Amino acid sequence: MIKVAVTGAAGRMGSGIVRKITEQEDMEVVAAIEIPNTPLEGKDIGVHVGVGELGVEIVPSDKLEETLKASGAEVLVDFTIAPAAVETIKIATACGVNIVVGTTGFTDEQMESNIKNVEENNVGAVISSNMAIGVNVFFNTLKKLAPLLYDFDIEIIEAHHNQKEDAPSGTAMTAFEVIANELDRDPEEVGVFGRKGLVGKRTPEEIGVHAIRGGDIVGDHTVMFVGDGERLEIKHQAHTREVFIAGVIRAIRYSPNAKKGVVSSMNDVLGLE
Repeated sequence: MIKVAVTGAAGRMGSGIVRKITEQEDMEVVAAIEIPNTPLEGKDIGVHVGVGELGVEIVPSDKLEETLKASGAEVLVDFTIAPAAVETIKIATACGVNIVVGTTGFTDEQMESNIKNVEENNVGAVISSNMAIGVNVFFNTLKKLAPLLYDFDIEIIEAHHNQKEDAPSGTAMTAFEVIANELDRDPEEVGVFGRKGLVGKRTPEEIGVHAIRGGDIVGDHTVMFVGDGERLEIKHQAHTREVFIAGVIRAIRYSPNAKKGVVSSMNDVLGLE
């Protein structure tokens, strides 16, 4: 039985993850963490998410270390915000707890800190900008297509709900980095994020990245390879957050046996090249 701690446990993603874990025969929720001073503190997370009492109280994040130690958590799942997640990862890895992180918006410096903590504490880790199984097949497809369509213009368009705080999405940025790396282009030089005004002619090397925010869009990502007289579009649409949660469950199962001291991706979890 895999013992799982969930941060942001009372939020939309966290609640969905807690519910899904309770449906699994090989894992259980042993800790539920939320921001300090929440009115939910002390309430049973199972009751909050609608699955009945689990005997697991919601605790504030400033008690994370003691909660992880007392609960015997083997894996911590984090879907919060980047600044909070960095501190969570630091504490969890120091406690020897494996991590599954789907939080997006990390700066390069924050990601370096995450990697350093995983390495120094020799834990298993899965960190991915998008844990949907289909999205990771999408990334894998882009990796294979980009070298074949190297002379096509490439544009990335992403759309999310109006509450999303970071832009472009982590998924769009991963798609951008995958394509740039496969084409041996420097991401710092070829990325064009939105266009306005007299921007001049498009260069063959640039990769456009565009963000749309509106309503309750869960997550749409389209990559357009545009040539003379033809266009190929690779698209993934998430209709519900359940697609991300399905990937989280796979990542939880993978993490205890993941290679220690390195950050694994969903490619590793799914066995993709």
